[in-house]
Amino acid sequence: WVSTERATYLVVGLLLFAGGAVFAHSQFSHVQDRVDIWLDPWQDPKDAGYQIVEAAFAFSSGGITGTGINLGAPTRIPYAETDFIFAAIGEELGLVGASAVLLAFLLIVGAGLRIALRTTVPFERLLATGLTVLIGVQSFIIMAGVIRVLPLTGVTLPFVSYGGSSLIANYVLIALLLRISDDTIQREHQREQEALR
Repeated sequence: WVSTERATYLVVGLLLFAGGAVFAHSQFSHVQDRVDIWLDPWQDPKDAGYQIVEAAFAFSSGGITGTGINLGAPTRIPYAETDFIFAAIGEELGLVGASAVLLAFLLIVGAGLRIALRTTVPFERLLATGLTVLIGVQSFIIMAGVIRVLPLTGVTLPFVSYGGSSLIANYVLIALLLRISDDTIQREHQREQEALR
């Protein structure tokens, strides 16, 4: 869709995604379990829904400004340093801190899309758009899962969650975006120099 700007590709892609989601839900029991927990974590608040329930309590106790750094109890949430780091941020830094994290990801996505728009090389435009969407969608999926907008998937929050391979992969994505941006600036500078001659 990005390369052709034809809306049919976007519509077909969304329909295929919806079909794949329905198929996965009907065929895999762990997907059904995650959707059931998403819809009602209070069915089993001591076992299957424990993380979601504790995340809700963490956000609740955080309030607007949070309990303060190292003054919350995010360790009540299992794997808070990986899957549920956003809940820990919401507890200790409150709505203000969680909004700041969300804003930081919006700025990263905005900068990546601006890099994609500035480049004149079609491959670089596609690459920059894809890398930016990858970071943005991954961030959205995990934050939406923690606050129960979507079923939880278990992906990490880029640059925030604990995990070496995830951190390295996301730094590589940012490095590629910076390289595309630098190449674009170099080409623009070279064109300006040639125009002055």
